[in-house]
Amino acid sequence: MAETRIIDGKAFAAGLLVRMTAEVAALAFQPGLAVVLVGIDPASQVYVRNKAKTTVRVGMKSFEFLLPAETPEQELLALIARLNADAEVHGILVQLPLPGHLNTPAVIAAIDPDKDVDGLHVINTGRLAAGLPGLVPCTPLGCLLLLRDALGDMAGMNAVVVGRSNLVGKPVAQLLLQENCTVTIAHSKSRDLPEICRGADILVAAVGWPEMVRGGWIKPGATVIDVGINRVAETKIVGDVAFAEAMGIAGRITPVPGGVGPMTIACLLQNTLTAAKRREGAKK
Repeated sequence: MAETRIIDGKAFAAGLLVRMTAEVAALAFQPGLAVVLVGIDPASQVYVRNKAKTTVRVGMKSFEFLLPAETPEQELLALIARLNADAEVHGILVQLPLPGHLNTPAVIAAIDPDKDVDGLHVINTGRLAAGLPGLVPCTPLGCLLLLRDALGDMAGMNAVVVGRSNLVGKPVAQLLLQENCTVTIAHSKSRDLPEICRGADILVAAVGWPEMVRGGWIKPGATVIDVGINRVAETKIVGDVAFAEAMGIAGRITPVPGGVGPMTIACLLQNTLTAAKRREGAKK
């Protein structure tokens, strides 16, 4: 049985934050991130609190807006308009999911694309598809950084992305295309999914289905990026890949937790820094 190397996302994210702190300190201005949370979802509240702490830790300004669940859409759109116009705010993130009475696409569309640090605005989606500079969704960007660190040049590798969401699957596929991989997007309607996965040098699992990808689906020596975070018991969290089965088959794998997860906040701040440098640079 071959040895499988663990891709330590927690350590990589920590290093990224250290480098970012030094870069922020050297700037002539202070980047600012505004996070908007509508409603009192406990998991989202914890996530927003962690984002705010980390934002301040790297030397950026943190602006938090905690709105009641029943906030009217016009009120939320008015807040976004104010943040778009605020010179101290370089990045805007509206925490998803939103309460049901709010039109999520309309809210995302209201954010200035150059401040859209979640990378979900259709203009940023288009920029990514066209290979133009833009803001890339945080989790896919985290996956790419981990892959680059683990593999270096990925040109010519077969990459299979299981999942086709706008949040992860599609942007990851676009990023891997830009790395000159041969990319297949697989999903619930794909025929013989195990066989498709077995052809992958790089396998990205992003379906939100606990341990769906079995050890026998993995090509020996492949690099596996597990984006899934699934709570299967009160205290147990697993990924989309059957981790124990993958060990000894995969060449490299991200664990859950401690793999892709820590990269998401680090990449959110990386996007904020990118947006800030572009905006301030454009003023000169």
